[in-house]
Amino acid sequence: MTILQRIGMLVFLLLVGGPLRAQNRVVDKQMHHLRAGEEREWDFFRTEPKKQLTLRFNAQENTSELTLSLRQKDVKLAWNVYLNGVDLGKLDADENARIRYLSIPPHTLKTGENTLLIAYTKPFGKTDRVPDDMLVGEITLLDRPLKQMMQEATLTVTITERETNRLIPARITIVDDQNNLQPVAVVPDPQLAVRTGCVYTGNGKASFRLPEGTYRLYATRGFEYGVDSFSVAVKAGQTVSRNFVISREVPTKGWVASDTHIHTFTYSRHGDATVAERLLTLAGEGIELPIFTDHNILVDVRPTVRAMGMDTVFTPVMGNEFTTEVGHFNVFPVADNSVVPDHHVKDWKSASRNLANSGRVIILNHARDVHYNFRPFGPERHVSVAGLDLEGWTLPAQAMEVLNSSSQQKDIGQLYRDWFGVLNRGHWLTPVGSSDSHDVMQYLVGQGRTYIKCRDDKPGRIDVNDAVDQFLAGKVMVSFGLMPEITVNKTYGPGDVVPAAGEVTVAVRVLGPSWSKADRVSLYANGQKIREVRITQTGKKGVKWEGSWTIPATKQDMYLVAIAEGPDQMLPFWPIPKPYSRTSSEWHPQLIGSSGVVWIDADGDGMKTSAYAYAKRVIDNTNGDNQKLFRQLGEFDQAVSTQAASILNEQNRLVDAGLLESLKKAPSPVKTGFQEFIDSWKVSEMARKNR
Repeated sequence: MTILQRIGMLVFLLLVGGPLRAQNRVVDKQMHHLRAGEEREWDFFRTEPKKQLTLRFNAQENTSELTLSLRQKDVKLAWNVYLNGVDLGKLDADENARIRYLSIPPHTLKTGENTLLIAYTKPFGKTDRVPDDMLVGEITLLDRPLKQMMQEATLTVTITERETNRLIPARITIVDDQNNLQPVAVVPDPQLAVRTGCVYTGNGKASFRLPEGTYRLYATRGFEYGVDSFSVAVKAGQTVSRNFVISREVPTKGWVASDTHIHTFTYSRHGDATVAERLLTLAGEGIELPIFTDHNILVDVRPTVRAMGMDTVFTPVMGNEFTTEVGHFNVFPVADNSVVPDHHVKDWKSASRNLANSGRVIILNHARDVHYNFRPFGPERHVSVAGLDLEGWTLPAQAMEVLNSSSQQKDIGQLYRDWFGVLNRGHWLTPVGSSDSHDVMQYLVGQGRTYIKCRDDKPGRIDVNDAVDQFLAGKVMVSFGLMPEITVNKTYGPGDVVPAAGEVTVAVRVLGPSWSKADRVSLYANGQKIREVRITQTGKKGVKWEGSWTIPATKQDMYLVAIAEGPDQMLPFWPIPKPYSRTSSEWHPQLIGSSGVVWIDADGDGMKTSAYAYAKRVIDNTNGDNQKLFRQLGEFDQAVSTQAASILNEQNRLVDAGLLESLKKAPSPVKTGFQEFIDSWKVSEMARKNR
């Protein structure tokens, strides 16, 4: 070997591996924007994308296994990594920022120029319904085998609850010094569920290994708890032991935390959470009443719960996601001897018939998502502002998701407006928050959740029948990082009817852990915002804001709902996921939560009278007298006028020239209510023509 050859070999050993401990080699420092498909997936991707990434670099042939490290973000589809034509593997299908390691087999590198290719591979015979904009880069050749590298350092941690000094189930999030989720390795343990950057522990203890480096670790337990964290630099061969201490911060006594929409890979066959992993994630997120709703199948997890020692942590309930071509409906509780209903239905009447006696609760799921080219509350078949179904179908549900944390669209308030429209139409639906999680980490179980007013001191022995009674009565609150608690006249809460009074006092507390932030709280009456406060000061632990309003009670019944909102804090341990069912390139992540409905019986008849009922009564009583019609509508709120417009439209009277002329002289809330319906109707007409 010549002197030059020896120098070249020494350089190679220092760069990519050999008997001497070498330096890692940076192949490319940049992050690159790649796109599958022609359409831009998300508006915040402003740079010009590439179809694939090709990098050329010089190296020496590797005689032993090496590791390729890269950073990826916003990956949804199948992107393959090739080195000199050798398929090293795929990027992880995860939109979180994360580190990906890939093994480089011996002799994959060659002396001289090498080519690294990252390209989208479309499944054979399939077309993708959505594009994929993603980022990839910061690519480095590491000087040792992947398995060896993942065993270099050991972290052993425990998580205790400050108030009891006891070990508790929790989630540990591990990121590198740039907040990328960090891969870890563990010895198989039935009390651990592990993914990149994430370790769930069912008993408050975890031990895992990772490459030497600098990391930050967080311990959390869902919405009710604070966070503890520490940074650590570990060297190869080192073992570090630490204890996390987290506190219960959000006051939820007398309210049970429920996630009514959860899945397992074991039975739904998509996502990645096995049944055992799902139980660990539920425990680690503090869900006390999980409803198991795999698609068109009944799953009894109670034997597994007992075998894993989780029967004191939560009370599992068997349910079913009735998955059809005309919408998805969660049903619970389902009896042990039940038969799965036939989901091959073409309309809601058939769905309602097949669901009869399946379970006491039926929830309309993610009403703005498109499945089987059908969107329950899309404008092509639903006028949101009036709660009007254009097909004349009757909704077979007593509740609807106003929040699905796996499926938020560009406007996080749209499902609330849909709900308000249906309530004004006279359909009493309980609001629901859920996660729809199929995964361990990508979509966090319990991130969206529903709190049910129910005894909660023994989470493993919750009275399911009582919880269902309270749920159907509307005694709930909805949480996605925030939760406003509402009380009227110091006595009445969600699901209650307040007796007639000249005015009412509405008190609201915005609840949330120390790691979330609220910037506004609003009060809605019959779906119209009547009060709003901008939150600029920091509240006490667990309470972001509290205050009250005095509201006049007219002769018209009304329902009150409080909604709190806040900014996305961009937290690595609580990432807000992009919607899995994309309907728009716009997306604005934020926190939100709401109370349930408190009814004010202003007319004193002991009943909950809807805006639709008032509107129909006025139209019937005025018998075609337009001036009298608008004069009487002026005695009610805008929601009644919107419903009146929908009724007149069904009677083909909304195009009457005389009526429209009289409308010009109507009170302002009446004109606004009519115009609101007319505008929405036009949107639906256009959508129906274009479908």
